[in-house]
Amino acid sequence: MDFELSQDQRLLRDTFGRFCDERINPVAAAIDEAGEFPRGLFGELADLGLFGLRYPEAVGGAGQNCLSFCLAISEVARGSLSVAAGAAMQSLMGTHFLFVLGSDDIHERLLKPAIRGEKIGTICITEPDAGSDLSAIATRAEKVDGGYRLSGQKTWITSAPLADFFTVFARSGDDKRLTIFLVEKETAGLKVGRAIEKMGCCALPTSEVFLEDCFVPDDHRLGEEGEGERLLREILADIRIMTGALANGVARAALQDALEYSAQRRQFGRPVNKFQAIQMKLAEMATNLEAATHLVHYAAWLRDQGRPCMREASMAKLFATERAVEICDQATRIFGSYGYAKEFAAQRYLRDIRFTLYGGGTSEINKLIIAKDLTT
Repeated sequence: MDFELSQDQRLLRDTFGRFCDERINPVAAAIDEAGEFPRGLFGELADLGLFGLRYPEAVGGAGQNCLSFCLAISEVARGSLSVAAGAAMQSLMGTHFLFVLGSDDIHERLLKPAIRGEKIGTICITEPDAGSDLSAIATRAEKVDGGYRLSGQKTWITSAPLADFFTVFARSGDDKRLTIFLVEKETAGLKVGRAIEKMGCCALPTSEVFLEDCFVPDDHRLGEEGEGERLLREILADIRIMTGALANGVARAALQDALEYSAQRRQFGRPVNKFQAIQMKLAEMATNLEAATHLVHYAAWLRDQGRPCMREASMAKLFATERAVEICDQATRIFGSYGYAKEFAAQRYLRDIRFTLYGGGTSEINKLIIAKDLTT
């Protein structure tokens, strides 16, 4: 895809690629084993400008576009999806609504420090009985003098134990439509619940969040009442494209490891990459990764042109994540029994990559979106 990239974009990609090789890869296994989020690396990514790539210079960002962000986050994912997914939350979902809808005070106190990596933000949408079905969200916001009182339970909240602020979706007003609220960590009644133990992305904390009669002042309502679902849909394409980019990064790491291992591993007197069975796997893995990369970059390019891209974003997310799962699985097969051993990263890629199947909408939801666009 280099022929589509500007010199600045290639430089950006290479910068984060070097960071991956020099700073993330050497500690990725240890991060996974410890299961603790690496705040030091998080701060270094902030210093490189990752969290502000999408935002203008006025708030401390770099004013880059969607494609540039995808290039950077994919390189981070090549080293560790735990690190990359946490960085993606900070760079997009966790801070987007503060930037678009927040007051100058919110920008100064929370958004700008988040871009600098000094504060951490997250988004609270999913509930125990509400995932893909936004209509099932039950968290309520009751209007009171000077603000709102929020009550409800959220789950699968990325970075919750680390977060300084939470972007919460709740129902308000007479029609009980979704409204977005900013809830800061110190708010009375906000409680971070149990950690959810996951098979992959072990160094990325994910928890339940409880809102027990939390008072939120009027100026912490982000946008108008009832506009939450519409506002969320405006960034769904970005989320899906970004998730595809994350998947591509992990898949690229799995393919590279498989190529290197198959060249070194000898059986029956020759490297295993000389056997047709292995060559077929490698060829299919490389072809699927190339196709996924083109889909993600094309969807990002459409987004940057201001053109409709929901179908393409859904296609990119669907194809990239599903193919990445296959690529990571094939990598473990090329490693043979060593693909099951923790001394090699192949097993981590396979555990981590399934995380991308769910964020940004499941494959089934994305298929429905694509089909609806095709048939209307």
